[in-house]
Amino acid sequence: MIFRPATRQDLPAVLALLADEDRVLDPASVAVGEAHERAFDAIASDARNEMLVLTDGDPDAGAGAAPGEVVLGCLQLTYVPGLGQGGRERALVEAVRVRADRRGEGLGAELMRAAVERARGRGCGLVQLTSNKQRGAAHRFYERLGFARSHEGFKLHL
Repeated sequence: MIFRPATRQDLPAVLALLADEDRVLDPASVAVGEAHERAFDAIASDARNEMLVLTDGDPDAGAGAAPGEVVLGCLQLTYVPGLGQGGRERALVEAVRVRADRRGEGLGAELMRAAVERARGRGCGLVQLTSNKQRGAAHRFYERLGFARSHEGFKLHL
């Protein structure tokens, strides 16, 4: 398995994971729109954001998507500066997905451990995430990894 920054070639596979977490979608069937491309470019060019993927690729294949490589999971890390945590950044984890047909193999745990290590290596004082209240299995997963329920989250859709 390889954990690495997503490339433009990974965008259809990442969008397929985000589109339906209960089924495996063929990345070729996913429409990549201009807004997706702009968002990906914004993430890729921002030192405080990373879209990361876990693949079944060959570590000797070099950076980026290799032919035949399958994206098994993804997440986005955003590094938020702040005065709390002794002035250290906090890492915000979003869009965590593992292919529906590969769940239960420890890939999600591997993906999250790699993200935590990436945040730790950057000097972050905290890793945080939100999860929909209806996703009980996901909550148990995060708790097994050492995350604690500490806050109530609020969102305002615009």
